[in-house]
Amino acid sequence: MDKVALRRSLVQARLQMPHRQQSTHDLQSAMRIWLVGRADTVIGAYWPIKGEFDPLPVLHRWKEDGELLDKPQLRRIGLPVIDKQTKTMRFHVWYPGCPMEEDAYGIPKPKDTEVIEPTLLFVPCVGYGAGGYRLGYGGGFYDRTLAQLQPKPFTVGLGFAQGYIDCFEPEPHDQPLDAILNNYGAVWPVG
Repeated sequence: MDKVALRRSLVQARLQMPHRQQSTHDLQSAMRIWLVGRADTVIGAYWPIKGEFDPLPVLHRWKEDGELLDKPQLRRIGLPVIDKQTKTMRFHVWYPGCPMEEDAYGIPKPKDTEVIEPTLLFVPCVGYGAGGYRLGYGGGFYDRTLAQLQPKPFTVGLGFAQGYIDCFEPEPHDQPLDAILNNYGAVWPVG
């Protein structure tokens, strides 16, 4: 499997995806429904790039919903900040309007906000397959981070249906996700 060519093909297909608005709406709905009943109060996510699904509107609504509860617990959202020494990520508090700056890859990250430890982590998928395995951009940041985080958060991949890879073969270092959601709903675990 030529992962470089596969990544390029999947990103291109995602950028040219027909019915993007409907697919985005459907994945937002799947994510909101999936979050109902979860006890997590600290969720890590990502800043969308290259046509990725944007989880931040759903998470901002989740945070606001928590503030409306009779006994609200402070709900917090974190975005990744790369640790240059370990090539892993730490999660810093994000909220709409917080100070941001670009990282070495040109991706916005929170600037000088508190480090938090998510119990639930939403992970972007360039592609994904059975077993909860995802195809990322090849940098290994999520795999290294997930291998080191203690306690390990519950991990959920987010991607559009067009990113499904029928015969995906994970490599030994690939960390499986606990669940995967797409615009049709929960696709992993199956059943």
